Amino acid sequence: MRALLTDALRTLVPPRTDRHGPLPPLMLLLTVATGVVDAVSYLGLGHVFVANMTGNVVFLGFALAGAAGLSATASLVSLASFLTGALAGGRLGNRMAAHRGRLLAMATGVQTFLTAVAAATAAAADGGAHYALIVLLGLGMGLQNSVARRLGVPDLTTTVLTLTLTGLAADSAPAGAAAPRQGRRILSALAMLLGGVAGAALVLHGRLTLALGLAALLLLVTSVTAHRVSAPDAHWAPPAA
Repeated sequence: MRALLTDALRTLVPPRTDRHGPLPPLMLLLTVATGVVDAVSYLGLGHVFVANMTGNVVFLGFALAGAAGLSATASLVSLASFLTGALAGGRLGNRMAAHRGRLLAMATGVQTFLTAVAAATAAAADGGAHYALIVLLGLGMGLQNSVARRLGVPDLTTTVLTLTLTGLAADSAPAGAAAPRQGRRILSALAMLLGGVAGAALVLHGRLTLALGLAALLLLVTSVTAHRVSAPDAHWAPPAA
């Protein structure tokens, strides 16, 4: 238990010797934002995900098989938008690979803009424009996922928890392993849960625009913080190959 709490604390407040510097807590903020956005997309935009592409592919299969309440078109639009965002993130990552802090600041700045536009669109459309919202949010989440992959912080992918939860169980002491980064893995899952609860609570009470505003705020805080703490030092060095 002590090791778990120590790891969680080091994730929330990384020591200066941590090779990932201030990235871990910022990645947790992005994970909360993901939970909020996926709550918006699934509950408010017709049972489609904009961050969880595994779920989207499965939903596409269900829709093609004739399942009620699912749209093959919405899933395809989300997939195309996500891939476009990921492509943009890949290009951005290749251009800014030498400094992970600036990469995160730039990417989350763009994503803040996309999410803010989505919030404004939702407010103006008053319950409509679902496809426009799917495109805007899918682009942002594809960008985020691509950049998180480039940043390479273990167990903090910000959008996918399957491998994180697998590691939590497979690398645990009962499994006969050394249980590395268990605190970080639990925090990652809790961050996604927190975002999902907050986003769902807002959407279910008819406040979809406010939920998108919350996601935009989280992204803005991440972007501004990454910009302020960015410096060409070892904390932001690219991960080892």
